[in-house]
This record gives sequence, structure tokens and C-alpha cells, in this order.
Amino acid sequence: MTRVDEIVEHYPDDSFLTADGFDEAIIGVDESSMRLIYSVTKCLEILQAQGMDETDALEYFSYNVSGAYMGDKTPIWCSDNMFQI
Repeated sequence: MTRVDEIVEHYPDDSFLTADGFDEAIIGVDESSMRLIYSVTKCLEILQAQGMDETDALEYFSYNVSGAYMGDKTPIWCSDNMFQI
């Protein structure tokens, strides 16, 4: 069962907007807006696993993924790499 399937099962009366190809980067749900929360770090790792270098992954993600507004259900992008030791 994927993370999206688990979330849909847990919240059967709600609908969620997903970012194609980034299901493994989902880290939670904002229950006040019922939007999915994605780890930016995990999204970048997914892009790099597809063959992009770090710079290309960040540019692609910023322009094509996190920069896209898709309405009230636009996912939340958690910048979870700010305080790495």
C-alpha cells in the first residue's frame, strides 16, 4: 500500500491533490486545509535518483513542482533540510 493509499484510507471523505512521481516524499497531512505535506529533501532525492544532478534537481523542483499553484489543494512543501548538522 502506498502512502497516498494509506492517507485516502485514513481520510475517506476528503480528496487530495498529489504531485506526480513524489508519493514517497509525502510526510503528512495538514488537517486544517486537508493538503498533503511533502519533504523537499525527499523530492530532490527522487529527482536525483532519476539522473539529475543537485543543481538541475533544485532548479526543476523550484520551477516545475513547488512553483506550480494548483488551487486550494496545492500541496505544502516542507523545507526540512534547513538545520542539518
